[in-house]
Amino acid sequence: MRVLGIDPGLRNLGWGVIRVDGSRLSHLGNGVCQGLGDTLAERLLSLFRQLSAVVEEFRPEAAAVEQVFVNRDGAGTLKLGQARGIALLVPAAAGLTVGEYAPNTIKKTVVGVGHAQKQQVMHMVRLQLPGVELAGPDAADALAIAICHAQHLGSASALARAVKVAGARR
Repeated sequence: MRVLGIDPGLRNLGWGVIRVDGSRLSHLGNGVCQGLGDTLAERLLSLFRQLSAVVEEFRPEAAAVEQVFVNRDGAGTLKLGQARGIALLVPAAAGLTVGEYAPNTIKKTVVGVGHAQKQQVMHMVRLQLPGVELAGPDAADALAIAICHAQHLGSASALARAVKVAGARR
């Protein structure tokens, strides 16, 4: 299964695609979509087109996006929310169900600590995807989101199998 992780941002939207084969993970690609243009609408359109091209190239079967946290700057939070809308819309338009994870959940899944620093996340992404060349911190975060989603999908499918087996034994 190919999993797309997306780290939303209005100027820099990170993306990362991994392949999941059982418990094995491998890197397929990562990068940063730049929000280009003078107006908010132009930047959003730019992000939409670039992320759509990523989805078309890699054809993921699952996707996940980092949830927005609310900060003190209401206008900044609103703009980030609009970029997050693009991050949700593009995979949904491709027919994918999109998982959403809080930053602390992603860090806890990938690093083992919910309040890990960016450098720790990058280090663990490199360990879990040997040989990966990261396009930057936003791309590393996107790969961490994909890894988190892959692990949660694996846990959910293992639980479903266990429930099925338990039901068959009755």
